[in-house]
Amino acid sequence: MISKSFRTLCVLTALVMLSGCGINNIPTYDEAVNGRWSEVQNQYKRRADLIPNLVNTVEGFASQERDVLTEVTEARTRVSQMNISPEILTNPEAFQQFQANQGALSSALQRLMVVVEAYPDLKSNENFLALQQQLEGTENRISVARRDYIQAVQTYNTELRTIPGRWWHRFMYSDMQPKENFTISEADAVNPTVEFNSN
Repeated sequence: MISKSFRTLCVLTALVMLSGCGINNIPTYDEAVNGRWSEVQNQYKRRADLIPNLVNTVEGFASQERDVLTEVTEARTRVSQMNISPEILTNPEAFQQFQANQGALSSALQRLMVVVEAYPDLKSNENFLALQQQLEGTENRISVARRDYIQAVQTYNTELRTIPGRWWHRFMYSDMQPKENFTISEADAVNPTVEFNSN
């Protein structure tokens, strides 16, 4: 007959062995992905919050640039109206729509900054300069947040596909799906052509 203390020792040994063999990696990595995703959303929200003030400032100096200002405002509205649920991370179509809307807003903001170049008074306006600096800082934060998210997704998805994570996924975490990751469009992947005028 096995003594009670021996059984307790066996159970404790088994628990220690299980805790060291990766059984908790999948939920740990899943939480890391969710945390990084929250930071991505936080930075995109920060950018969206800056846009109305930026548009109002530019509008005061360049009201004739109505098309560009409308494009920025509409792109911001599309981004703000998206329903961002946790399921977006495992839904390729919803994730691509999120990425497309954010890309359209980035593109509209780039066009707005090109328009600004034609207005020297605007470029020297303190309010505009402060907003531009905040926007540039936010774009950098978005880049860092996306990088961190991409790395967290890579770790999580790799764990689901490799042993022993693959086994744990099959037997204990079958409800956890691979996460979507950011991609770049074909247009963004093409190197710009630089031409020098030889006059």
